[in-house]
Amino acid sequence: MHPPGTDELTGLRGRRDFMQLLGRQVVAACERRATMALVVVDVDGFMQLNGVHGFKAGDGILGHLAAQLQSVARRQDYVGRIGDDRFALLLSGILNRGHAELAVQKLFRLLEAPLQMDSMKLRIPVTVGVALCPQHASHAEFLLRRAEAALLRARRAGVRTGWTPDAPADLDISDLWDLEVQLGGAVERGEMELYYQPKLDARDRRVVGAEALMRWKSPSRGLVSPAAFIPVAERIGEIRRLTLWALNTALRQAGQWNAAGAPISVAVNLPASLAVEPDLPELVENALKLWSGPDVRLVLEITEGSIVDAARAFPILARLRSMGVRISIDDFGTGFSCLSYFRNLPADELKIDRSFVGDLLTDASSADLVGFVVALAHRFGLSVAAEGVEDQATGERLEQLGCDVLQGYLFARPMSHREFGAWLDRSPALAPAA
Repeated sequence: MHPPGTDELTGLRGRRDFMQLLGRQVVAACERRATMALVVVDVDGFMQLNGVHGFKAGDGILGHLAAQLQSVARRQDYVGRIGDDRFALLLSGILNRGHAELAVQKLFRLLEAPLQMDSMKLRIPVTVGVALCPQHASHAEFLLRRAEAALLRARRAGVRTGWTPDAPADLDISDLWDLEVQLGGAVERGEMELYYQPKLDARDRRVVGAEALMRWKSPSRGLVSPAAFIPVAERIGEIRRLTLWALNTALRQAGQWNAAGAPISVAVNLPASLAVEPDLPELVENALKLWSGPDVRLVLEITEGSIVDAARAFPILARLRSMGVRISIDDFGTGFSCLSYFRNLPADELKIDRSFVGDLLTDASSADLVGFVVALAHRFGLSVAAEGVEDQATGERLEQLGCDVLQGYLFARPMSHREFGAWLDRSPALAPAA
């Protein structure tokens, strides 16, 4: 007997149980600005397979596919049977499409070997559809619809895998148009706001900086997270204006903390498209001259996976460093960098991705990887920050592994400028800006 809510044939979660779980995971991912992938897998021509080989063979095919999906899943992932011959794999704690691609490729490799059924050898042909949360949907039902629509497009095109286009989900065409129009004037209407999450020295827990995080206070939608509106901004050409607004606002507000006796660094996220623009150093230099005080230090964070054009990005990042701007490589560990990447990397800090931090106490490989990254970074003169620190034990383990800076809910959630200023007044001793 299987537990209630599970599928009798495969032992996996049934559709109802899986959808309830998916709903909870989507809410948690949106709150934490984390990314998940929903992979929907469907057996091609299953009715014909049943008709030719019998229902026993059909059950064997479904059981084998369920087992292979479970072997692809990591500890934090979930597998369910959501239809007669349809399965779902929920990949938690990923921050780019590459992780989902690796999981899908592994599944296809496992299914290449034929299934031995009595005297028969059967290959299991499947088609896959993938959608990311919250990039493509921030609601469980919409996320499933996007993944299933991607699967259908793949089947019609005669390919094995379909990917959801990078466009906002949960919206019809008219609503999407309305969202784009509203976002286009959000800066001018004063609807954008920066929230700040502190960064602390791992050894003595002194405050050393803060990361600036954009929020959009939409009159009709309420407080909108960047995971929901940044993809829209990138598509409609608003990302440059939003980033420059965030840069100038963060420096101005950090200058106010500095004047009040809190000389800490402030980090602003830099989109990949802006990292290769030749005039970026001039834009940053103008903002620094306009807003920064003598003790305000600027950090620009750029994701590892977005530095795809190193030939263009590296000289620009190097010039920024020559101006005294620190460069932090965010989400480190989720890209595809080789070791030679470090030799010429114009950066000061590596920021370990939260997916490794979350598993640190339960997954030895995550701890080994963090230790390796710390040792390698220190060897090349880079400091190491870890985000997503949510409990004391994880913070202590990261300190033992040599991390220099910690950031996460253990210390504080992102706060408005006013709330952050009040938090600073109550915080541990401030470290000199680094």
